[in-house]
Amino acid sequence: MDQITNQVLVCTGGGCIASGSLEVSAAFKEQIAGQGLSNFNQVIETGCLGPCAVGPVVLIYPDGVFYQNVKVEDVPEIVSEHLLKGRIVERLVSHAPGTDRTVAEMEDVDFFKRQVKIVLRNSGIIDPLKIEEYIAREGYQALAKALTEMEPEEVVTELIRSGLRGRGGAGFSTGLKWKFAMHADSDLKYMLCNADEGDPGAFMDRSVLEGDPHSLIEGMAIGAYAIGAKQGYVYLRAEYPLAIERLQYAIDQAREYGLLGKDIMGTGFDFDLEIRKGSGAFVCGEETALMRSIEGKRGEPRPRPPFPAERGLWEKPSVLNNVETLANIAPIILKGWEWYASTGTEKSKGTKVFALGGAIQHAGLVEVPIGVQLGEMVFEIGGGVPGGKELKAVQLGGPSGGCIPKANLNVPVDYETLQDLGAIMGSGGCIVMDDDSCMVDVARFFLDFIQDESCGKCVPCRVGTKRMLEIVTGICNGEGKEGDIEELETLGAIIKDTALCGLGQTAPNPVLSTIRHFRHEYEAHIKDHYCEAGVCSSMFTSRCTNACPASVNVPGFVSLIGEQRFDEALRLHRERNPLASICGRVCFHPCESKCLRGGLDDPVAIRSLKRFMTEQESQMQVPEVRANAENAARKVAVVGSGPAGLSCAYFLARLGYKPTIFEKETSPGGMLVQAIPAYRLPREELGREISMIESMGATIETGKALGKDFTLADLKDQGYQAVFLGVGAPNGTGLGISGEEGEGVTEALTFLRDYNVNGTAWVGQEVAIVGGGNSAVDAARTALRLGAKHVNILYRRQRDQMPAWVEEIIAADEEGITVLPLTAPKEILRDAAGKVTGVLCQQMALGDYDKSGRRRPVAGRNPDFTVPCDHVIAAVGQSLDARALVGDQAVELRDGWFKVDRATGATSVEWIFAGGDAATGPASVVEAVGAGERAAAGIDRYLTGVDHAFWRRDIVVDTHFDPDADPVTTQRAAVVCLDPEARACTFDEVELSWSMETACGEAKRCLRCDYGKVTASPVASEADGK
Repeated sequence: MDQITNQVLVCTGGGCIASGSLEVSAAFKEQIAGQGLSNFNQVIETGCLGPCAVGPVVLIYPDGVFYQNVKVEDVPEIVSEHLLKGRIVERLVSHAPGTDRTVAEMEDVDFFKRQVKIVLRNSGIIDPLKIEEYIAREGYQALAKALTEMEPEEVVTELIRSGLRGRGGAGFSTGLKWKFAMHADSDLKYMLCNADEGDPGAFMDRSVLEGDPHSLIEGMAIGAYAIGAKQGYVYLRAEYPLAIERLQYAIDQAREYGLLGKDIMGTGFDFDLEIRKGSGAFVCGEETALMRSIEGKRGEPRPRPPFPAERGLWEKPSVLNNVETLANIAPIILKGWEWYASTGTEKSKGTKVFALGGAIQHAGLVEVPIGVQLGEMVFEIGGGVPGGKELKAVQLGGPSGGCIPKANLNVPVDYETLQDLGAIMGSGGCIVMDDDSCMVDVARFFLDFIQDESCGKCVPCRVGTKRMLEIVTGICNGEGKEGDIEELETLGAIIKDTALCGLGQTAPNPVLSTIRHFRHEYEAHIKDHYCEAGVCSSMFTSRCTNACPASVNVPGFVSLIGEQRFDEALRLHRERNPLASICGRVCFHPCESKCLRGGLDDPVAIRSLKRFMTEQESQMQVPEVRANAENAARKVAVVGSGPAGLSCAYFLARLGYKPTIFEKETSPGGMLVQAIPAYRLPREELGREISMIESMGATIETGKALGKDFTLADLKDQGYQAVFLGVGAPNGTGLGISGEEGEGVTEALTFLRDYNVNGTAWVGQEVAIVGGGNSAVDAARTALRLGAKHVNILYRRQRDQMPAWVEEIIAADEEGITVLPLTAPKEILRDAAGKVTGVLCQQMALGDYDKSGRRRPVAGRNPDFTVPCDHVIAAVGQSLDARALVGDQAVELRDGWFKVDRATGATSVEWIFAGGDAATGPASVVEAVGAGERAAAGIDRYLTGVDHAFWRRDIVVDTHFDPDADPVTTQRAAVVCLDPEARACTFDEVELSWSMETACGEAKRCLRCDYGKVTASPVASEADGK
């Protein structure tokens, strides 16, 4: 027979079969035979390789090349190019993250190279239907060693020393469990396997059963020998037909080979196995309930003690382990406890298989050493969160587990640490959640599952979890009330202490862990009727509006644009946000991140549509203003004319107030004019919207600085009944390194303010910007326009972690600005005359994960290097001297910012309100607008005792929409910009206008997720106008 030169391993695990791997396998056999290559190429159908999200997958040996997303039509090319000519088909292999570089060999793919496979040692490598292939990879050698070289006590001792703990959830010592059963006095004992796997999203055991069933059989046979059992049962859920088929086939093969049944290997040891099908009841994950089910009884737990090792199945001593635990047995016996214990942590030895799922780039099965950092599992192995979303939490342990926030990505994944965080290892379900996940809804989901699956035997689980579900469901439906969170905590504690079985005792974990780590989401649902993730639909009419910090009716104004009703669209926008033109240029558009259209192709270009809408304004469009003589007589001061102050004044004016705005600079606009360059925000657009607010009754006094020209006490003495502090975060932060004092080093806000306000700013020829935020990019692009020959941005983290908006970073790239990631300044170098000559930098490396969910930059091993420059601009942070501004007023601060009630802007002094960056720290324009609106309503409520914010009503928009029509197929319209080379030397606006056709076409891409949710505009009460 000719020698086989290539083995084509086709994954035929359940996931890949669903994706068409059997057809792919058949196509390989056909193509290989058709080209006369059968004598040299062998097709093997294997178990699961792990990366289920990119199936069907194919592995070709001896090259070790891993192909993904293989379709039947790809097979001829792989056969002709790879098998015949030895050329890799590049388009079907993995790519290095963030690059076009291909990674062909499996051992080089991040998903595989960080794994350590003990349980999954054979999965994806052997044909699970051929016992010969299992034997060829040391199969049944451990059983032979145990039966011929070891006493049962030695087997148990080996397991105890190895530190193997049960992988089904509780993590109890496997060796100790076997020891108890071994010493139990009985004529019959049973070796049992829990293969029911009831956790949502878990499929670790199924993969072993489908891909390497003999590893389970061998492990159970060794266990039976150790405890003295002659009969075993595998409790396998009926919903796993492929696993049942392959396991039964393997059992039959083992019997045929004398590895099951009477006198195994001629040693006199008898042991046989049967499969008992389970109905998928979650409660049968509890060992006593599972045993009752095998007996043909209702699956209910019973009190312990006595434990199953004393009285289990049919009242006989029994040992129950899950599939993963038993798959570890053979390697431990064969290679020794020291080998196994060398992997893992001091208290948690070996590896753990996890089913990575949810919002993860590379979903599938992974086997990692216990103690691996959670962040490494999510990002390095799983590839991180797709679609540019932010990681929010990781749910571990299934319905009995808990949610771990991104602030804890640095923790080791082991039994003790997870328990301290309110989670458990469980059977290995690992669900990754991004910012589209509502943690209250996550808790509701798992409680709903627990309620469905509760056996009902004990009151704490049957009634307690039902009550918890009612409370959490009410919170999700906008019906939550004060005290609900505390009641959930109390109920959870009672259930944990009093439920009958382990499943009931851990049932409150998802709720308690989400309250512990995400309490603010519960509070927002209850107090503000706000779901930040946009999941709890009873709280909003559309996801985009819900995501907008100013609560703009996005579908409404977008649909009006589609019908060319621009004035109506603009008035509707200004119902909630007066700065439409400004936000149409500088908003970071969180609405687009929640756009329903994004799930179909790309989100609607909402910000660009907003900009286009304001360009059509020929006459100022002002929404309803309610004149009110009493309010006009009440004096209200607004300190600061940035977006928060302008917004507050605008909404106060709509209620009939005549607020006075005090601005310390010579022109109004605050950070809008001081920090944002004109190429992003033309000054005429800013001036136009400020003039609109003035025309509504607001007065602006410039050159008036709080703490210098007047105090809060002065305003009180002058008869002002309420004051809003919208003073922003105007002060920059220094670098704190040697050499920064002196000429040639400036701070970004000062640099930008000098040019934007005064019209002149010194800039060097070679400029180094330190920082990675929007101020850093604005300073870099401004320096370039002022004549710098070259600009470098030095950022201490990775480029993709820069907090600046992606659009701005790309624009800087296009203009020739260089970003130097993982670069931290150590010293600013100067010549003998004191002139800046460069920045001495340290190359950074990535350390552990920090509380932001990113890897902390740490000092690398490469030598320091110098970035030549004659001008350094620091853009590393902003601050506010809040205490100096408030003087003798007892305004409470939080981390140096004003502490406020988010819903009203109220501070600890009843007549003083605050919002925007002064309360939150540096944030966005639209967040400041929203804060200003809330403070205006809060001030009015403080002064009148009544809520008059009439603009918060839902408004019906009478545009045409056919819910039965297919979405338009128009692709998202691109933003058109000036040529990079031309714009880099001018402060003209970079973005260009859309045509009418483009804008209206883009508007009609909206899927109108608000359709039918608002049927009538509420009629204003008489009190609204008073």
